[in-house]
Amino acid sequence: MRHVLIADDEARIREVVQYALEKEGFRVTSVADGRAAIDVVDRESVDLLVLDVMMPGVDGYEVCRRLRATRKTPILFLSAKGEEIDKVLGLEMGGDDYLAKPFSPRELVARVRAILRRIDDTQQTPARVLSHGPVRIDPERHLVRCDEAIVDLTPTEFGVLQALYERPGVVLSRAQLMERAYAWDNHVTERTIDTHVRRIRAKFRECGVDPIATVHGVGYKAPDY
Repeated sequence: MRHVLIADDEARIREVVQYALEKEGFRVTSVADGRAAIDVVDRESVDLLVLDVMMPGVDGYEVCRRLRATRKTPILFLSAKGEEIDKVLGLEMGGDDYLAKPFSPRELVARVRAILRRIDDTQQTPARVLSHGPVRIDPERHLVRCDEAIVDLTPTEFGVLQALYERPGVVLSRAQLMERAYAWDNHVTERTIDTHVRRIRAKFRECGVDPIATVHGVGYKAPDY
């Protein structure tokens, strides 16, 4: 049974989300603030975190920042802010998806399943290491190396990079990458993919490598090392 943690200071939101997820067979823990969310993740195994952005004290962005320092736990942000800039900020912080309030409980469950399915697909991939230039991707171990350095990627970032390195030299459009990284979400925009690409590049910067080549007007591909 997958364990989902909900952190939201609105009791009604917690109740709705918990009911919807438990109805679909998830084990759910519910907390009202960011500090409590961090405590739960520290002491228990959590498969996914549904995280409200606007919480008193430690807000959702700060929770994400702290967790990303040591963990890859998938994060689905919830926020009353629906502007694209807020969504981009959540993804820049390391979130895997972003859902604006008010939302449909069915859509939230679908997004949770999609994120977890991406992880399952990665873990079920045959143990074939993708090696291209200085970059090595081990899907079975969910491990990325640049030369000898380990590069920590979120599940969504991993999926984007893996899609590009499975077919070196082939240009994938943003729409194709959206399909690869998001099994569900008709609200994902091309800018969302650009945000993930930007984060991947930033994480490789210490290695002195740009792992993704931009083909202007078309999309992205693995570089010609």
